[in-house]
Amino acid sequence: MAETTGEEPPASPYFNKERMKHSPEEEARLERQHFWRIIDAFRFYRVHVQEQVKRAERQFLSLPERHQELLPDVLSNLAQISQCADHNQEILQGIVHNSLHMFENIEYGEREDPRKVGPSTTFDMDKLKSTIKQFVRDWSETGRAERDTCYLPIIQEIQRLFPDDQYDVSKVSVLIPGAGLGRLAWEIARLGYICQGNEWSFFMLFSSNFVLNRCETVNSLTLYPWIHQFSNNKKSSDQTRPIVFPDVNPQSLPLDADFSMVAGDFVEVYGEPESWDCVATCFFIDTAHNVIEYVETIWKILKPGGVWINLGPLLYHFENMANELSVELSYEDIRTAIVNIGFHIEVEKTSVQTTYTENDRSMLRYIYDCVFFVARKPANLYFNGREEEEEEEEEVYDDQQQSSPPAAKSPRREGTDCLT
Repeated sequence: MAETTGEEPPASPYFNKERMKHSPEEEARLERQHFWRIIDAFRFYRVHVQEQVKRAERQFLSLPERHQELLPDVLSNLAQISQCADHNQEILQGIVHNSLHMFENIEYGEREDPRKVGPSTTFDMDKLKSTIKQFVRDWSETGRAERDTCYLPIIQEIQRLFPDDQYDVSKVSVLIPGAGLGRLAWEIARLGYICQGNEWSFFMLFSSNFVLNRCETVNSLTLYPWIHQFSNNKKSSDQTRPIVFPDVNPQSLPLDADFSMVAGDFVEVYGEPESWDCVATCFFIDTAHNVIEYVETIWKILKPGGVWINLGPLLYHFENMANELSVELSYEDIRTAIVNIGFHIEVEKTSVQTTYTENDRSMLRYIYDCVFFVARKPANLYFNGREEEEEEEEEVYDDQQQSSPPAAKSPRREGTDCLT
């Protein structure tokens, strides 16, 4: 470690998380600009993939003719990739069509000049291709195994903590920050709990709105999520294999189900103290600029006796991004902060192996060795912002559970961007 000199460090560029607030008018302008940038990325998809295909064709045609003759199927496979991209674009156009007026309390107007739609950045196209793979994870039969390792432990824990023979589950409120395409939140609502998903990314919001509100027939739509992967394919057909979605009818929730999705930054949207019985985070806490801010927010919004369930790795999203605040903490450090803020960790598993939007036929596969824990905000009263430790650390979990107050329906925050 470098020695410290005791001198003040030189002034550095501000971090995005620390920027001063703009005027309301400027905030609205920037938000509108961001909205249309993501719409443009959806519309640019076909051109982007076709450019990749054309590059692959040029590379192949640059080979000696005798080498080309040894590979008779390459050009036809590239043509098929191009056709798959055309089909994907049709789905993406449907998503865009249903996204232009998707929010209840905000409109982004019309483009200043629709003719000025230009190429999207590599960053945005990578985000879009990742979003396409989210359909596999959340809404296809192919993604069932991955959902069983990521979502099922959380669902089972909610059912254990709030069993329907002891609670009126229709009054148990569960918040899912970083809800993605909404399957975890949907499954929890299907069981009768109040469940609200929260998501910041327009890529995810547009896509979840489409699948949750516009898809009714099981396995009626097709995507080709692997055509962007030109490496690590055992068979050419692996690259162009389809998936169908949705594997269930998203409209099949009970009529009395209390399920919603809210757009916005988790820390900014959720500030109402003691308003949720449970917060469940799955592959989420590493999206923070400062993960301790997430911990504080979860502590604040949980009711006394409420629980935080977490499963995921620590692949920090803003690491190595220029001008972005990113504090990369070990799980050990985060756990220390969780305990110091007042949580009681009741369940902890430090090695839960799972995948994330995995291509199960790829020659390169990533396994995440995740942490799973259940942390409870003590039910007893507190003062000066800290819990009174009236119970011994060794108290058995059953006694803690019995001391938890009955769940009550949480108030809904007004003014958030709810999806229609």
